Amino acid sequence: MFLHILAHNLKYRVVHFSYCRSKETISRQFNNVLRVVMKVSKDYLKLHAYLEDPNERKWRWFERCIGALDGTHIPVTISPQDRPRYRNRKGDVSTNVLATYGQNLRFIYVLLGWEGSVGDSRVLRDALHRQNKLEIPTGKYFIVDAGYTNGPGVQNNVIDEVPTIQVTEEWTRFRDTLAMNMFANYQVRRNII
Repeated sequence: MFLHILAHNLKYRVVHFSYCRSKETISRQFNNVLRVVMKVSKDYLKLHAYLEDPNERKWRWFERCIGALDGTHIPVTISPQDRPRYRNRKGDVSTNVLATYGQNLRFIYVLLGWEGSVGDSRVLRDALHRQNKLEIPTGKYFIVDAGYTNGPGVQNNVIDEVPTIQVTEEWTRFRDTLAMNMFANYQVRRNII
């Protein structure tokens, strides 16, 4: 039953009809198996080794950076009287989720449950002031997009932090390759249009 729910992304209501068990029984048994899997996960589940080491050369430009922070909208189904609060700027009914992850691509903090109509900065402000708040060490920062304002621990203008690039042979090759690719894409588009 546990694997069937996971493999097919089924609701308890659907499984209730297939297995002729109450939804309460299905929920209890699913959570029991999930708890056991989480306990033995350290022994039997191997986390993927990431392709890049966080201490790799390219991170030298972001010495004090903890990781990235961004928000996303996840579609939800809610009661009709609550829909106006959850309607986002694109007209979809969603919830606003804030997520942060480190240089090793693992999540550090996730805050969900805000209405879709709420802006990213307000969700971040709540994450910084709630009881189980997002902790940002002094002198460190997260890279964010333009939806967030600069502040302590939040940096949306990385140019100030990145030292000037020294012109090296590697940089020259990269610049020339990038220019050739851009020119080739321009030629392809011009011929298509």
